[in-house]
Amino acid sequence: MRYALINPPWTFEGSIYFGCREPHLPLEFGYSKALLEQSGHDALLIDGHLDDLSYSDIVKRADAYAPDFVVITTAPTYLFWRCAPPELRVPQELASELRAIPAKQVIVGPHGSTTPRAALRKLNADFVVLGECEEILPQLADDLDSVQSIAFRRGEEIVVRGPNRAADMKRLPALVWPDEAIAKHHHHHHRFDAEPAGPGAEMEASRGCPYHCTFCAKDNFRNNYRKRPLPVILEELDRLIAQGIEYLYFIDEIFLPDAALLAALAERKIKIGVQTRIDLWSEDAIRALAKAGCVSIEAGVESITEAGRAYLDKKCKMSTEELTSRLVFAKRLVPFVQANLLAMSEDDADAVESWRVSLEAHGVWANKPVPLFPYPGSPEYTRMWGPPDDFAWERAHEAYLKGFEHFSDIQEQRPQPLIELEVSGHLR
Repeated sequence: MRYALINPPWTFEGSIYFGCREPHLPLEFGYSKALLEQSGHDALLIDGHLDDLSYSDIVKRADAYAPDFVVITTAPTYLFWRCAPPELRVPQELASELRAIPAKQVIVGPHGSTTPRAALRKLNADFVVLGECEEILPQLADDLDSVQSIAFRRGEEIVVRGPNRAADMKRLPALVWPDEAIAKHHHHHHRFDAEPAGPGAEMEASRGCPYHCTFCAKDNFRNNYRKRPLPVILEELDRLIAQGIEYLYFIDEIFLPDAALLAALAERKIKIGVQTRIDLWSEDAIRALAKAGCVSIEAGVESITEAGRAYLDKKCKMSTEELTSRLVFAKRLVPFVQANLLAMSEDDADAVESWRVSLEAHGVWANKPVPLFPYPGSPEYTRMWGPPDDFAWERAHEAYLKGFEHFSDIQEQRPQPLIELEVSGHLR
């Protein structure tokens, strides 16, 4: 069978999306391609975002390939599955154009993983994958009665067959990217210490997180913490270094101290960026992280009060003073350190601003508190409305727009209602 794996050419007009707009390596499709080929299938990765393709460009490439399956993701690569654009405008537009090709359409991503019936209807797809997609895609060529973690139509009925898939990280191979793809990857994600002098890349050392903070949309994918084998990580890393990258961003949900990995990184000429919880790093571990080439730490603090962190179920054992001290210590060794903040009713606005100013005096940047979007699939959504139903994205989006006047720093215009984004996108 032939599979066309398609990352859409993402645009974000009117969206509440507050993630990075630059292209990133579609790791989920990299793994999928490798597993499909291991299973005897053919696979073509078409990256509309990295290659700046129009819909018609993508259709032409896919049509020339003559696939049996067309696979479309609903998030701008796996890095953003947990904070994807709520609206399905871009996947809707692309799926509509691709229907000219006589292939089964498959949807992967957070929307189908959390609200599979809604995703299947909105995108008029043949299949939706529930959870992590890499190991499921090869099975679609087999007897469907034996395939789990999918949703599909059977007559007028939509069949949802769980459970959501959690990939075996020990089975996922070291990724191989074409030289031309790496050469185009100019972006250094979350790097601020220097301008890029060579390509950047993304990879993961682990997937999932041992914590269950209320704001994190990972209940239906990327949930349980799983590490990749170190030899596989280093094989992938060494290939990237040979291709000329100078900076690597680990997309891990939470990059935890791993002495063996940090020591191996320290032996290589590479700069890295990570996202983590600073309360999980001792001073010695931070020293090892700096020696490993770390130039960027994005640390989730979320609230400056113990009450706020307790509401978010962070299970943080450090006081605010201890967190502050650890951030300042990290900044002495790592060029850029950020403390992420959410807008919490438990936090006094003046106290937050004072804390931000005090950190800035030590070179640590803390963002202005961002309103918490209750992503379907997060404990926060469940706390407010119960398990997600077919209207979960609309419900969360409407509450978000009604609840706040100001959003993240990168949202220059007030976001549009979800139904306007999807209907207008679907009709264009």
